[in-house]
Amino acid sequence: MARGSRGLILAAAATAVLATSLTGCSDDTSPSGAASKAASAASKAASAASEAGDALSSATADAGDTLASATAEAGEKLDEFKSGVDAKGDVRTGDVGTDSAGRSTAGITVTNSGSSSRSYAVQVDFRDPGGNLLDTVVVTVDGVGAGATKDATATSNRTLSGDVTAEVSRAVRK
Repeated sequence: MARGSRGLILAAAATAVLATSLTGCSDDTSPSGAASKAASAASKAASAASEAGDALSSATADAGDTLASATAEAGEKLDEFKSGVDAKGDVRTGDVGTDSAGRSTAGITVTNSGSSSRSYAVQVDFRDPGGNLLDTVVVTVDGVGAGATKDATATSNRTLSGDVTAEVSRAVRK
């Protein structure tokens, strides 16, 4: 469950407790009036919790669709390098930061150990501390000279929250 959804559900529960306790402070001292107010407060809290759950389900589905789309796109870009040679050992990632749009970024460094200029396709996976895949992108680094190093930046497709790490999952050169 996402951190934001836990907060929504906890807020709904707290609202129910607060509303129930406030009914004891009303001017209506009849048992039926207090019970009615408590039932109404509980109903409102349940409705808020249901809406939070619906929002979570929708957000989870949207995130899953976005990740599936990003993964498919990454596969297509890597397929453009069909005759490419595995070059994962030629690529390193740097620390993860955030750009001005709030998306996660990771510097990548490509070192061409070959004897001629090469182009690279690098798939970078953004993960949470539990190792769960949050997003994936492919960065193309063209014209890396023989024995040369070239830097590029991988940028997530969407805003990611929490402690995000980046790793090279695949890299090919042609």
